[in-house]
Amino acid sequence: MADVSARKRIWGWFFFDWASQPYHTLLVTFVFGPFFAAVASNYFLGTGLEEEAADARAQTLWSWCLALSGLVIAFGAPIMGAMADSAGRRIPWMVCFSVLYVVGAAGLWWTAPDGSNMIAMLVMFGIGFIGAEYALIFVNSQLPSVATAEDVGSTSGSGFAFGYLGGLASLAIMLVFFQTMDGGRTIVGLEPALGLDAAQDEDKRIVGPLAAAWYVVFMIPYFLWVRDADTAPKGTGFVGAMALLKKSVANLPNRKSLLAYLGSSMFYRDALNGLYSFGGTYATLVLDWSIVRVGIFGIVSAVAAAAFSWVGGRLDKRYGPKPVIVVAVWILIGVCITIVSMDRTMFFGIPLEEGSALPDIVFFGCGILIGGLGGTLQSASRSLMVRHTDPAVPTESFGLYGLSGRATAFVAPALIGLVTYISGSAQIGVTPLILLFLVGLILLRWVQAKGDSETWSVS
Repeated sequence: MADVSARKRIWGWFFFDWASQPYHTLLVTFVFGPFFAAVASNYFLGTGLEEEAADARAQTLWSWCLALSGLVIAFGAPIMGAMADSAGRRIPWMVCFSVLYVVGAAGLWWTAPDGSNMIAMLVMFGIGFIGAEYALIFVNSQLPSVATAEDVGSTSGSGFAFGYLGGLASLAIMLVFFQTMDGGRTIVGLEPALGLDAAQDEDKRIVGPLAAAWYVVFMIPYFLWVRDADTAPKGTGFVGAMALLKKSVANLPNRKSLLAYLGSSMFYRDALNGLYSFGGTYATLVLDWSIVRVGIFGIVSAVAAAAFSWVGGRLDKRYGPKPVIVVAVWILIGVCITIVSMDRTMFFGIPLEEGSALPDIVFFGCGILIGGLGGTLQSASRSLMVRHTDPAVPTESFGLYGLSGRATAFVAPALIGLVTYISGSAQIGVTPLILLFLVGLILLRWVQAKGDSETWSVS
């Protein structure tokens, strides 16, 4: 690593967030997710279902896709992390996960507007999503080696802020050059770029190839400037990796703070991912927003996320990550309660006049808090995990963190899908997120604010 300065290495590490964020911004939350929900809802309407039932069926299908992807990520993360630490190399794994990201995202171009290949497109989405999440685990594990102990919080916050700016920039490009409004032109009055045919939803389907191309271009600084740390292999292949993982898991009962933190973050991060995954589809199915309006909503959220993440990183450096996490979770619980208590006809049980703009205004405010505090929560969580990470096996440690973040990743979408199916309402379907946030807060009580990495080592 002598040929790469510390500053370049940090910026290379930042560029992963910039390159990968569009999968979450463009595909999961603000463009493809709502687009898929609309396509699926129209498909089910064509089978004779009423509108509310069709919306519920569409949300259920999307939720099961996220749930199954979450299962794959959850159970594969610690194994792959252990294998990387056992071999002492991480960059080759990043190349493999990047291929999954690009193939999965680019494949969404072939989404049929009539919904005839919905399952195949959900498979493509899942492939890319799995690649993005696995790559994030490996990048997170590099944080202790790119930042000093005192700068972990601010570096984590700056990375997330930079990533959200990347998501914002990609979303702005999507809206300005590709996504058309009712008049057949983009939000600034342009014809869609590349001669895209809006009648065939090409202006929406292009979001997959755009995310793929964005990733390919902006991962170049990462692969140029980030190097594997000079660590000796700790085992041989799969056998060595499993031995390392077994040793780490066996010692979890002796690490009460880490065990409580993994459990806490498992629930509150699952709830946060639920908000991200269903925010755009909620706006489409419950508030009847267009994709363009959802996109504008996404821009507002991304700006808030970038700003809050940067500020949160500074608060983390001053007060530590745990207080930042507690405040963020409590406010997000209030956001969930507000979302569940609102639709086009009423607000907290109070009837609204037809055509009232209050639901739109309130949901935009919720978007600012979801984006802003979501970014802050993720940054502080990564920082607190570093305080529980053994420097000798960072990828395996973050593999366990990835497992905790994804072990119940199927629970939020599965619960949302189940409650939506039983209630027949996409609005009521998001209520399980409140419970998940609360459980996370309760478990956080047993987490040491300064972590336990100085008192334990797997090596």
